[in-house]
Amino acid sequence: MVSFGSVLVGLYICVVVGIPVALVWGWMRWLKQAKKRSLISIMSLIGFALATASAMLGALTAVYAKAIGGFPYYDPTLLRIYRYGVLISLSGIVFGMAGLWRPSALRWHAPVCAVGTLLYWFLQASTE
Repeated sequence: MVSFGSVLVGLYICVVVGIPVALVWGWMRWLKQAKKRSLISIMSLIGFALATASAMLGALTAVYAKAIGGFPYYDPTLLRIYRYGVLISLSGIVFGMAGLWRPSALRWHAPVCAVGTLLYWFLQASTE
């Protein structure tokens, strides 16, 4: 029988490894393909950029936490960072979903990565 804790650890590892890989893959794909200048493709780009910003906020928060020796439980600064990370991810999902209607380089990368970063923030907050 698989415990709930081991499922969460496995999910966390998938998110922490999978999201950076998907972000790098998406940016490389966007750089290589011809740029379509339609509103839909721009929406996908904005959603993907927001997912990247959310992931960068997570990475920089981890670096900062290491530098200061960790955050205390329910630290107001950390909770504010969680809130910003969730809001950025939700915005990325909205823009990514708006960009699904036409083919573009980031059509699927934007919403998938934004959902992944949202999952990351929920997993981080669940450890608080």
